[in-house]
Amino acid sequence: MDAFAVSVVSGSAYRKLHVKHALRMALLFGLFQACMPLIGALAGLTIRKFIAGWDHWLAFSLLAAIGARMIYESFKIKPEKQNLNPARLPVLFALALATSIDALAVGVTLSILAASLLRAVIVIGIVTFILSYLGVYIGKRLGHFFESRIEALGGCILIVLGAKILAQHLFF
Repeated sequence: MDAFAVSVVSGSAYRKLHVKHALRMALLFGLFQACMPLIGALAGLTIRKFIAGWDHWLAFSLLAAIGARMIYESFKIKPEKQNLNPARLPVLFALALATSIDALAVGVTLSILAASLLRAVIVIGIVTFILSYLGVYIGKRLGHFFESRIEALGGCILIVLGAKILAQHLFF
């Protein structure tokens, strides 16, 4: 959802939007969003045996914290950046990295839950690619109208997922 929100905002910044701009942004965002959980999962595998008894609490805490931060960020007033050109590759790399940092924690959660890592990484990458690609065009058409609402929705979804994981371990 962070990548989608940034894509919407970036799309509104393009004066002349070309397909290559949308593809480059979507590719980088998808790649970073897929790689970060992989890195987090590999790190999580090393600590899994030490936290097996309370892993569901950790998964809930990580997802709830990420979700709460997304909700908070969606309501925070953000200063407008005048010289940010999303067509420049260094800017795209910085945006892709910034929007994917939370995915490290998601990767740790995936390793704790012993989820199918390959499937999760592929789905995360593809979904992020598609949403980012569409986000650039939505941003070009609709500007900043949806940005904060999308990020807040994503935060709520993460909190609900964390609560579901916790409930499954406590009650089932």
